[in-house]
Amino acid sequence: MALVVTFLGKGGMGRTTVAIAAARQFAAQGKRVLLLGQDSSPAWGLQVGVSPSDTLSPEPQTLAPNLQVKQLQSAALLEQVWEELKKQEAQYLRTPFFKAVYGQELGILPGMDDSLALNAIREADASGQYDVIVYDGEGNQSTLRMLGAPEIFSWYMRRFRQVFADSDLGKTLSPFLQPIAAAVLNVGWTGGDMFNQPAANQATNMLDQGRAAIADPKRVIAYLVTSDRPEAIATAKYLWGSAQQSGITVGGVLVNAALNRTPGSESSEALRTEFAPLTLSLIPEKAAEDWQPLMTAMPDFGQTAPQPIRIDSAERKVYLFLPGFDKKQVKLTQYGPEITVEVGDQRRNVFLPPELRGRQVTGAKFHEGYLIISL
Repeated sequence: MALVVTFLGKGGMGRTTVAIAAARQFAAQGKRVLLLGQDSSPAWGLQVGVSPSDTLSPEPQTLAPNLQVKQLQSAALLEQVWEELKKQEAQYLRTPFFKAVYGQELGILPGMDDSLALNAIREADASGQYDVIVYDGEGNQSTLRMLGAPEIFSWYMRRFRQVFADSDLGKTLSPFLQPIAAAVLNVGWTGGDMFNQPAANQATNMLDQGRAAIADPKRVIAYLVTSDRPEAIATAKYLWGSAQQSGITVGGVLVNAALNRTPGSESSEALRTEFAPLTLSLIPEKAAEDWQPLMTAMPDFGQTAPQPIRIDSAERKVYLFLPGFDKKQVKLTQYGPEITVEVGDQRRNVFLPPELRGRQVTGAKFHEGYLIISL
């Protein structure tokens, strides 16, 4: 299993440069590294040091010892995914109907790029060929939603499966749907849950693995990239809190010293106060093709960081770490069996452990960046 590292921040802060330096530093430590780039333009390959023609290759290109790079091309990725979908369809359906549609015909719809990138990360991780995957994405809410997708999709499956099963429609149709589905699918129908079948179980297991990886900072971690400019600080703090809301641990802050308005220790101390308790690392300006100073300035990627969520069953409290926000920006509701927290243009459904499930919220307060929910 690989460690997935990504970087968040305002555009123009040097996220790609930092991603390349981090990938090089991991490789210099003897780790097998894959650098994935979401930007499909020639500029990304030139910045990394790979010719534009080589970036079109479906296979990763070797940049240095232990370091491979791959520029994600959504059209090619969609074609690969479609062929895999057709294989799955042929496995589970007696009469496949996607076989007449070819991946080479498909166009890219909005939102597909992020989904395909997430699948590319998953496949690279599952290959066992890498110790570290450095993902150079858009570094904004799109990246956070992409990485948080397993949690969201698993909630949809869990919630709607139960809603359908409990509904009069579900109870009425289930006896009729089971034999029909058994006739269509290449599997025998066992059990009364129409969702508890091989294809559904495979998807559920994949989502559970994704959720577990996102929640583990030893598997997925993000770093903020900023300068001392007010707009850069505001964006970084917003993405910090939004990452926590997505369940992604933020491990530290990388400051592009070349973009600071106020050079020197005064600026650094102010930034340390802004982003406490995160560790601050000053990144120097890159000179020509010399990556070593930037590599040396990289943080300790194994350092501890505040967990996005902690549930204390004994205290009957939920602790959500939401830095960069205040109580006026948080909306807390409990319409269903889970607690919904809305902040940073995102909703998070807190899945309570069995001993707290069904309990009503009795209070909530903000304290030192934590939203503390009492049950």
